[in-house]
Amino acid sequence: MEIHVIHYLVISTIMMFCGIYGFFTRKNLLALLISVELMLNATNINFAVFNRYLFPGQLEGHFFTLFGIAIAAAETAVAIAIIINVYRNVKQVLTDDITDMKG
Repeated sequence: MEIHVIHYLVISTIMMFCGIYGFFTRKNLLALLISVELMLNATNINFAVFNRYLFPGQLEGHFFTLFGIAIAAAETAVAIAIIINVYRNVKQVLTDDITDMKG
């Protein structure tokens, strides 16, 4: 069985919608972060696939993918620092309960 572009795009679309669904339905800040990471990984799959099938032998899509991974890593570090700071101040990481920031 040969794997075509549509297979990768279906996986990427499923990942994107799972990330969107998780972002809008979850209350935990860590779950929101994981949902955003899922959406970023879906776009990285698209970059790599379109590079492979539209521009074979070239590396532009792979560079965009590496750039996306670097952005995801930086975003994760900043988000974890924010979550730790919120937890230290409020003692809660649920978004519904974070209404009054002590400070």
